[in-house]
Amino acid sequence: MGIDIKLPIGLMFSILGLLLTIFGLFTNGDVLLYSRSLGINVNLWSGIGMLIFGLLMLFFAYRTQKSKKP
Repeated sequence: MGIDIKLPIGLMFSILGLLLTIFGLFTNGDVLLYSRSLGINVNLWSGIGMLIFGLLMLFFAYRTQKSKKP
């Protein structure tokens, strides 16, 4: 079966992680926004985590595609 779910999941997490990381960078100095999270920029850190996970999934999908070629 040729269905590989790693590629769409990797794209989704990479795009959303990039958007969340950019939003976290632009709102880094907003004390009121991050007062509920004890001053931790959760947008930035979760965006970086999602971006790393998405890029890993894309890497594994690329490696799988490369190994299938004769």
